[in-house]
Amino acid sequence: MIQRSKHSESGFYLHDHEKLYNQLLHLEKRNKKIVLIGVTFALLDFAEKYSMQLENTIIMETGGMKGRRVEWTREEVHQFLKERLGVRQVHSEYGMTELLSQAYSKKEGIFYPPFWMRIFLRDETDPLQILPWPKENSSQRGIINIIDLSNMYSCAFIATEDAGRIFPDGSFQVLGRIDNSDLRGCSLMTS
Repeated sequence: MIQRSKHSESGFYLHDHEKLYNQLLHLEKRNKKIVLIGVTFALLDFAEKYSMQLENTIIMETGGMKGRRVEWTREEVHQFLKERLGVRQVHSEYGMTELLSQAYSKKEGIFYPPFWMRIFLRDETDPLQILPWPKENSSQRGIINIIDLSNMYSCAFIATEDAGRIFPDGSFQVLGRIDNSDLRGCSLMTS
């Protein structure tokens, strides 16, 4: 995506916080619109090191500490990033390496999947028990299962270890990992 944009100021800055800081300052001074996407632990590492007032920047965290930091709630992460980076809100992405689709949250941790991706909840004590769809003006709590129809030639169904809440319109909220679950995610890869 960075190469396809053909934007000379786009880049990958995982281990070069100083370069990212200088690039953000440069772009902010020029009133350029910026989208800063990062895994949660990397954004927190950056925000701990640098405090800024980003007026033209959208921040999107892609979830998880992946064993690299103590787990924080999404609310704690967003509050810290807002305070340290001077943004009004932080957006989120929810997806997995095994899936081709992602769900996005513009605010308040409510995710909206594309129409070809469905979220179902299973009972916390019985993995084979799918919970009923919530009635209007209510929500249901359980463990997140995902059906992603864009996965035509691979597994289209994932049973996660994420606790969540689903709403009647198909949107959902991730409440965190269930206790004693395995660490997961592409950010576990080492270079």
